[in-house]
Amino acid sequence: MRTKIYRIQDINQNERPRERLEETGAGSLSEAELLAILLRVGVVGESAVMVGQRLLNTFGGLLGIQQAGFDELKKQHGVGKAKASQIMAAIEIGARLARYKFSQAEHAFHSPDDVANFMQYEMAALEQEELRVILLDTRNRLQKVVPLYTGSLNSSSVRIGELFKEAIRQNAASIILVHNHPSGDPRPSPEDINLTRAAVQAGKLLDIEVLDHIIIGKGEGNFTSLKKKELGF
Repeated sequence: MRTKIYRIQDINQNERPRERLEETGAGSLSEAELLAILLRVGVVGESAVMVGQRLLNTFGGLLGIQQAGFDELKKQHGVGKAKASQIMAAIEIGARLARYKFSQAEHAFHSPDDVANFMQYEMAALEQEELRVILLDTRNRLQKVVPLYTGSLNSSSVRIGELFKEAIRQNAASIILVHNHPSGDPRPSPEDINLTRAAVQAGKLLDIEVLDHIIIGKGEGNFTSLKKKELGF
């Protein structure tokens, strides 16, 4: 007797992700159910929702799936190239929407949470440490995000002048430094604090204020604001 392959149509109608999305909105669905809509069908012994939950468990959530990337994802049972492509495309759409939201002139950064919400989706998944500089106008509105350094960051390896180079070109009023810790722990190192202190001092000379230095960890809301902790400021 052949074991049944589960399809979304086989789930009770009031439990089907697509129908629930239509009736109550995407926000009411779990992450496993959202993945199930992309997967469409399950495998022998697992519904699409069960496969979605297995992927979340295997990679440690959506952020882990994003970080694993296409090659790792397509190797998972019940996924393959086509479904991996669909999942990664959906994740990229989410990342672009997050960037687009803050690329509009009417949006401004008013708190460390605003900065973290803008940068965390993308930077938390990076495998190496990266430093980016956010340029702001006089009303703290986004002008540009400048990627600068990849690799271990400290005040000796980072040229302080590079932090302000594009800000001077764009006539930015202020900047925010953002970098990630691939370990997932956003606690600042002594090097992070020294870099912040050097940048703040240089900014005073250039009349370009360093508003904050945000360290991105893994997991929603997992970040550190050095300005809030008064480290280097």
